[in-house]
Amino acid sequence: MKLIILNDYDQASEWAAKYIRNKILQFSPGPNKYFTLGLPTGKSTPLGCYKKLIEYYKNGALSFQYVKTFNMDEYVGLPRDHPESYHSFMWNNFFKHIDIKAENTHILDGNAADLQAECDAFEKKITAAGGIQLFVGGIGPDGHIAFNEPGSSLVSRTRVKTLAKDTIMANARFFDGDLSKVPTMALTLGVGTVEDWKIVACSSYSIK
Repeated sequence: MKLIILNDYDQASEWAAKYIRNKILQFSPGPNKYFTLGLPTGKSTPLGCYKKLIEYYKNGALSFQYVKTFNMDEYVGLPRDHPESYHSFMWNNFFKHIDIKAENTHILDGNAADLQAECDAFEKKITAAGGIQLFVGGIGPDGHIAFNEPGSSLVSRTRVKTLAKDTIMANARFFDGDLSKVPTMALTLGVGTVEDWKIVACSSYSIK
């Protein structure tokens, strides 16, 4: 793994956005050749990167017309239109500002009738898309990626995960500081799913 250490969040965000842009441009996506991008849904780490990618799109330096995305996780039981759901976060902060097609964005459904079937189907969608060319993931305070808490199996696949108390406490800031409002379960890509592809790391980002 190559480690890039930068001075601050803004520099890390710009570095990550440029890396993503360059990978997409080098791939030269088109109607029969989609670039598949794995994205984080943390509420703080990726924001600067997303803002920079939006800027690239608006100034004509990047298009997402032939890009497919797969987000890493979603809360269980939180309505899709809830302001703190990851569906809402991604659309409000990224997707609606670029030219990506809705059908090319994929986010786990935390309200599915059969949660494990939803996870299994997500794995199949990634495979059907030809795998993920680039995976971007924020790294939590305890080193977790997505909602894979410490101790998660290195061969785990997309699954239902009970959140650790520390994670619930950390996320309470998005729910008015009220622990009772924070979902206690989530759907998350597994460590093995992420490890199927390639990794680069920078500051509070992990790019795979």
